[in-house]
Amino acid sequence: MTGRLSKLGDVLEGAAAADLASHSTRRRLASPRFVVALALLAIAIPGVAIATTSLVRDSDVAQSLPAGTLSLAGTHPTCTVVRQDVEYHCVLARAPAPEVSDWKGTVEPTVDATKHVNGGCRSLASDGREWECYIGHAAVEQQIIGAGFLGEYAPTPGVG
Repeated sequence: MTGRLSKLGDVLEGAAAADLASHSTRRRLASPRFVVALALLAIAIPGVAIATTSLVRDSDVAQSLPAGTLSLAGTHPTCTVVRQDVEYHCVLARAPAPEVSDWKGTVEPTVDATKHVNGGCRSLASDGREWECYIGHAAVEQQIIGAGFLGEYAPTPGVG
């Protein structure tokens, strides 16, 4: 999400800069193109952010956990809301792959249906069957993923 918002901002900024460069200082602020670019920027960026975070369902979070980490493939998570669009409690139907001897405290990214990192989860149990998951910036605040990783393209589940 961060990458897409950044690109949108760059495009709008470029359009505004081109418009400013083509007009005199006095006509700049009155330019319809400049006003439209500012309006789009003010409306589009918060609108995209709200749209991408306010439609998170329990099943979306459950699917995003194994999509982020290969060791969790086939574990069939079930998630429930703790704080809508922010925090979810997930329980796996079966234990993850035995690559980790003690899963407690392990953190893993989550990947949405568009194959972008949308958050992350922390294991609450040694057997790896219970997780607390956070969407968006909440995962960064919980130190599960870095801010630069949020929104990155992840075409396949991570290994290792």
